[in-house]
Amino acid sequence: MKLTLRGEYALRAMLVLGLRYDQPVVRIQAISQQQNIPKRFLEQILNDLKQAGLVESKRGVTGGYRLAKRPEQISMAEVVRHTQGALAPVSCVSQNFYEKCSCPDESRCAIRSVMKEIRDAIARIAEQVSIAELCDRWHKLQHAPLSPFDFVI
Repeated sequence: MKLTLRGEYALRAMLVLGLRYDQPVVRIQAISQQQNIPKRFLEQILNDLKQAGLVESKRGVTGGYRLAKRPEQISMAEVVRHTQGALAPVSCVSQNFYEKCSCPDESRCAIRSVMKEIRDAIARIAEQVSIAELCDRWHKLQHAPLSPFDFVI
């Protein structure tokens, strides 16, 4: 699976909304500036996430977005699948977005069997990590000491 820019921005927006879950709404401008996401693109992504029932919006001067469910109830897999489709590295191993592959014997394809294992590993991890877990990791990383490799000379 290659995470598209749309998928990455969706996860980053969901992280901000998760970090600010206690607030009534978060303005789209705040998310855009904090995560360096073009506002127009972010609007499209948040509208898609709203249609999926992952975020809610409030219109008007005091409007903005918030998570539609508790952060513990939204997995990274759910966000990625909705914004970009399959978690699978190739479509012939996707459970939700299957497309017939071009190999001569799909059932005996060695490459496909490895790709299925990769898909299963990605899906298992992405299903287990919720937006709440993502927020916890963000907090821990903000307080983690820098490694020597973080310095640019």
